Amino acid sequence: MTLARPLIWGHRGASFAAPENTLAAFRLAREMGADGVELDAQRCASGEIVVIHDDSLARTTGFAGLVTETPYPVIRALDAGRGERVPLLSEVLEELPLRINVELKCDRADDRGLTAGVVKLVRAAGAADRVLLSSFNPLCLLRARLLAAETPRALLFESEQEWWLRSALAAPVLAAGALHPEHVLATPDRVRRWRRRGYLVACWTVDDPDTASGLVDSGVTGIITNRPDRMRARWP
Repeated sequence: MTLARPLIWGHRGASFAAPENTLAAFRLAREMGADGVELDAQRCASGEIVVIHDDSLARTTGFAGLVTETPYPVIRALDAGRGERVPLLSEVLEELPLRINVELKCDRADDRGLTAGVVKLVRAAGAADRVLLSSFNPLCLLRARLLAAETPRALLFESEQEWWLRSALAAPVLAAGALHPEHVLATPDRVRRWRRRGYLVACWTVDDPDTASGLVDSGVTGIITNRPDRMRARWP
């Protein structure tokens, strides 16, 4: 973190203006001046790492199937919005020369090889110096620490989780360098404590520049937003 302003992450790309988690959304985020993009990685039925948020394909593609039960050739044929396709993580790593926050999407103890697969792709792309691995699942981040200690990690948490999860108690064990709380959890007192402990803090999902300014004033170092253009207008 060397910028004199907060790091601006495009949440699922510039997802206010383009279909989320698509190459179009990631390209647009870059055009809008985002420092990086946040995306969601899952392992589909045939083993490929695909970029999609929900467990089900229904909301974004209209196909009533689970990602983990659908092979990639079927997923690739679906329309993810405006003719866009669900991309492979490898495609995004190859095309997008930005920081990439890869959220490991898995709520089970067994991640079915997701973390190992992501680490392999990041290394193959030579992208370890610009990738951040994040997850709500501490076990995924523990695997990431064991498999790729050199790749930075961020612990995600939200207000609806149990207190020990939303308090980031696992962060030291995971050797996380950053915390990514839901923005309502980032009170000034908490942010000060987190920053004193050496963590970078990026809040999600913040689309209002005034809310973002308040968070930055309290010490937040990154903003995860659907509207990176608005944030870059506040911090040129």
